[in-house]
Amino acid sequence: MFKSLNYEYLNKTKSPCLSKFIFQLDSDFKLKKNFPFPIGIIEGEGVGLDLLQASLKVLSALETVTTHSFEIIYSNNVGRNGKNGFKEPLDPDLISFCEKIFNFQGGILAGPGGGRFVYSLRRQFDLFCKLNLVKPFPALKNIGRLKYDYLKNVDIVIVRENVAGLYFGEINSPPIQSEHCRLEYSFSYSLAEVKRIIKIAAEIAASRKGKLMVVTKEGGVPEISQLWRQCTEEIASEIDIEYTISNIDYAAYYLIQHAQEVDVMVAPNLFGDVLVDVSALLLGSRGLSYSANYASNGASVYQTNHGAAFDLVGKDAANPVAQIMSMTMMLRENFGLVTESLLIEQAINQVWAQGYRTADLIEPGCTLIGTQEMAERIADTVVDLVSNPN
Repeated sequence: MFKSLNYEYLNKTKSPCLSKFIFQLDSDFKLKKNFPFPIGIIEGEGVGLDLLQASLKVLSALETVTTHSFEIIYSNNVGRNGKNGFKEPLDPDLISFCEKIFNFQGGILAGPGGGRFVYSLRRQFDLFCKLNLVKPFPALKNIGRLKYDYLKNVDIVIVRENVAGLYFGEINSPPIQSEHCRLEYSFSYSLAEVKRIIKIAAEIAASRKGKLMVVTKEGGVPEISQLWRQCTEEIASEIDIEYTISNIDYAAYYLIQHAQEVDVMVAPNLFGDVLVDVSALLLGSRGLSYSANYASNGASVYQTNHGAAFDLVGKDAANPVAQIMSMTMMLRENFGLVTESLLIEQAINQVWAQGYRTADLIEPGCTLIGTQEMAERIADTVVDLVSNPN
């Protein structure tokens, strides 16, 4: 059925499924080809609804050419579009919804969320590991600021600690009434929190090129940086990898200047956030950056790494590919549908190669199209690749 899949660069890594290093889903569940795979939808805000609608068009196309089916379950919304606005970033109804999806071994596909929603969700379900995949598409070789000859072998995994550090600190916030007002903020990392994220990153590196960069800031936060160093040394003595310890400023420089040499990076919450945004430069647009959040019990949330783009609401102008790619990551990591995820990725690349682009990827000689037409063309190409393999 999938004889047309010849997109070789997608198959370079030894272990296409990375979630196995974090959790182990029931193998029988993955093999039930006619079982409706449950997908929870949190639309988010801004362009979130448009992006989710676009993604589901592609998913529907996949259903028509495979024996798989998907049960789409919608949640109460969040952020400015939610029933409580920003007053309750994670209300009880939304918690119950997420628990239902996770109990069914499903994944959640989330649009851009408002305020503290994403942080509250991660803390509530201990989604401690965020995986960000950075792999440029050949069809976009002329789109970015960087020369494609330099980017063509880039294949990076950025592993971000997701539930501790600066984003989950404690604040003493008195009213800002005078120039003498002082805000106090404290944050921490435990030994267990650091060890578990470095162990996952090391295992992923060992399954790939065996190279791990651990990102700290030894002069700025020396004690916490030393904790990350000690945990790395201990884990590297058990797992056969080559590792380096790098300060965040140099790591950001190295990520761009020596991207072909980077295999796996692991970083504390704030530093990981910065590195992922920087890595979008390697892809050519923030509209192509996506990720997954995991807990050790199998809970998973897939999302884009860009914002809600309120300036694009109602204009049918947002790039849907990051949201679609986060969905393909779910198919692969949660449901074991590796070939199907590659099929969608091949369809995306083919549509781009035919010259159809959203505004953020437009270049001379290409045709400008909107969010929904891009999704429809990708969906049609998924069907065509299966129906006409030659």
